[in-house]
Amino acid sequence: MDVEYDAALKAAMKLRRSVTALARPLRALRADHGISGAQLSLLGRLHRARRAMTASELARLERLQPQSLTRIIAELDRRGLIRRQQDEADRRHVLMQITPAGTELLIRDACRQDQWLAQAMAAKLSKAERELVAIAAELLAGLAAGSVDAEHAEDEQQPGGKQGRAE
Repeated sequence: MDVEYDAALKAAMKLRRSVTALARPLRALRADHGISGAQLSLLGRLHRARRAMTASELARLERLQPQSLTRIIAELDRRGLIRRQQDEADRRHVLMQITPAGTELLIRDACRQDQWLAQAMAAKLSKAERELVAIAAELLAGLAAGSVDAEHAEDEQQPGGKQGRAE
């Protein structure tokens, strides 16, 4: 067995468990607005993009099936959290954009979670540990941005093998 891969696998297991455990209290802090995690994620994507996006672009970035995305968009539109408009450059496409109400809901929801997390970090972590967590957050964001599809992850690396890995 590849020792380097074994160590990476153990670290990955710890990380997955930690991220899952941390997600629970953060989910519990969500305001009682009835917006699902997938809907919040889509609102966040539109907010960070600062531009209108097509459904196919959103589906690819959010890794959603078209049917799921259609339901999410319909619900967000119904609640006035996004706006749909025809693409002037290509009339076959519909663009989605977050509304001020969507931005307000997203910010209010994130702020509540951020405040809890900041308080927990201040209470439980030293300054050096908080700095390490900030570095780890950047690294995790990079992993997420360049992530491999879950169904192909097994093909990328098998225990004891070096398939798909640049040395």
